[in-house]
Amino acid sequence: MVSIAGSKKLKRQMAPLFWGIGRKDKRFVITVKPGPHKKEYAIPTAVFLRDTLKIVTSLREAKTAIYSGRVQVDGVVRKSLHHAIGLMDIVELKDVTDVYRLVPTEGKILKPIKINDSEKSKKLVRVVSKTTINKGKMQIGFHDGRSIISDTKVSIGDTCLIQIPEVKILEVIKLEKGVQGLVTRGVNSGQIGKIETIEEGTFILPKRVILSLGDRKIEIPADIIMPVGKEEPVIQIK
Repeated sequence: MVSIAGSKKLKRQMAPLFWGIGRKDKRFVITVKPGPHKKEYAIPTAVFLRDTLKIVTSLREAKTAIYSGRVQVDGVVRKSLHHAIGLMDIVELKDVTDVYRLVPTEGKILKPIKINDSEKSKKLVRVVSKTTINKGKMQIGFHDGRSIISDTKVSIGDTCLIQIPEVKILEVIKLEKGVQGLVTRGVNSGQIGKIETIEEGTFILPKRVILSLGDRKIEIPADIIMPVGKEEPVIQIK
């Protein structure tokens, strides 16, 4: 069998802080392999079970749970220790009643929150690409690596509420003035505010959003803003 290229481990000192791992334990830790999310914005499945949720105490126990098919991500069983779990992913564990969604919060890029069973089939995904294919059809790409061929009118930067694992678009939340926007990265990660204005990009500056957070306003790149609803988030993200 051909081995997937790339190292399977990472020095603990180099691991992202939001993984929640101990720095003075063993020298190396499992890393994320190529997958649906970028490496720097994802948690490997084994680390998520052992260090983030702390429902297993060792890598051996994590392997047992994962290889036996007890872990589902977005409704699909994942049997890789290195599978990338990222923004808005839904994680279910066999024989465990809690269902988790990963969201940015408290300045951290990713943190699991418990959600109701009624929401485990719904997920917010940000539109990152649009491509015209044969016969004028449109292929829409999302931040989690998914893509769908659809006639739904969307723009890059919009958010789609989809049904998983079927990948069916239920609702489109436009990136526009007046909607609620979630900051996905940076020091304001997890903050939700009203989009006041949208500044188009220039040759030097990227597209930017003016976001109202309580009594202050901030200007941040549009690519780290996820529209989540008109008056309030359409699903639970806190």
